Amino acid sequence: MAAHTGHTGERDLREAAHAAQVRELTAAGALDDPAWRAAFAAVPRHLFVPYFWTGRGAAHERLWAEDPDPARRARWLRGVYEDAPLATRLRDGELVSSSSQPSLMARMLEALEVRDGDNVLEIGAGTGYNAALLCHRLGADLVTTVDLDEEITGSARAHLELLGHRPAVVTGDGARGCPSRAPFDRIMVTCTLPLIPPAWLGQCRPGARVLAPLSTGLIALTVHDPGFAEGRFLHTPAYFVPLRGATAALPGPGAPYGLPYDLVENERLQFLLTLTAGALHPREALDLWRREGRPARERFGVTVTTGGQWSWLDDPRGPYVWPLGAPGP
Repeated sequence: MAAHTGHTGERDLREAAHAAQVRELTAAGALDDPAWRAAFAAVPRHLFVPYFWTGRGAAHERLWAEDPDPARRARWLRGVYEDAPLATRLRDGELVSSSSQPSLMARMLEALEVRDGDNVLEIGAGTGYNAALLCHRLGADLVTTVDLDEEITGSARAHLELLGHRPAVVTGDGARGCPSRAPFDRIMVTCTLPLIPPAWLGQCRPGARVLAPLSTGLIALTVHDPGFAEGRFLHTPAYFVPLRGATAALPGPGAPYGLPYDLVENERLQFLLTLTAGALHPREALDLWRREGRPARERFGVTVTTGGQWSWLDDPRGPYVWPLGAPGP
């Protein structure tokens, strides 16, 4: 009886923590859409994060659902339902996969602007949690999630099956998309990019929306045809694990820019420095940032064509236009 009571108590705690998460995300304005609110209420995060890592360097600590210590299990549960990203897979001390911050996931899903019947490609399977939310909203037949790492896709597939979801979980290079499941109406990316992989555009229907982390922001592109896409950044900051595979990463915001530390720590300036890395010297970027009134992310955009990719401020036709992925100065 005592063991049964203990299991019931833990289940009640999980359900209460899950319900509290949905209430908090709703109160924060991250779940304005009732359809996504229902998805978050139906998909418990703890099933997708049976363990995670805390701390840094040699101080890493693993918290997991099956820990024999009730106090450590409680720490795991509290951590799972906090509005925070969680490190779920380390390799040689480096983070290779994580469960994204739930409020950021919710805002991205709303910004994806899905409609009933949309065929969605997710780049970066992670734990499978985001794919499960998409499955609840659209149905598993319309969801494809891709990751380079077989261990990650295998784990995501197993987590999804716990809720009866069986989307296409594909092990492969996300930069190449998934031609066998195309055409797509939406592409959602959960890893940071230096460039938009050209293969994606050819796998999209005209009018498709691509939402991807670029620099330290989220770019929302409209695909007009296989050779042209364009769009602006959302106001939301976004930090993700870099895409691994055919697209190499650019220097991140922690790169040494030769500027005063207090300036480099400015979040808006970090965005511009990373976005224009290789195209502008840091001091040039700083001068532009000051001259233009410290512009917010949504004043910037990206154009993708068969002839190249570039970012811009205010207007894709100038005067401020920079090639993406340019060689370092």
